[in-house]
Amino acid sequence: MESAFSTITKERSGALIVLQGPLTGSYRKQIVELAVKSRLLTTYPESEFVEIGGLMSYGTSVADLYRRAAVYVDKILKGANPSELPVEQPTKFEFVINLKTAKEIGLTIPPNLLARADKVIR
Repeated sequence: MESAFSTITKERSGALIVLQGPLTGSYRKQIVELAVKSRLLTTYPESEFVEIGGLMSYGTSVADLYRRAAVYVDKILKGANPSELPVEQPTKFEFVINLKTAKEIGLTIPPNLLARADKVIR
């Protein structure tokens, strides 16, 4: 993984978008640490990345997904046929910014962007 970040740095990539997947979840801490060390502007799919030091995330609210799943479980336990329940798409998304990380990599976040964030980690 370090070689990938070394290549990204050598190629002078200015930003990195981390996608959701089993490997990114398993190596969350390493990815965040290497992105900060490489001073990359990085966005992640979940707020958990930002809470451990990532720069910013935009993605579905995991807490809201769990709440919606509980509604489905409730309906099924009350006798609903799972095959007859409608498929739902996520409707709640979160934008989270870590100001401490921004400062560490030398980035100033514009006030209008901070105002749009659902959560700002100081």
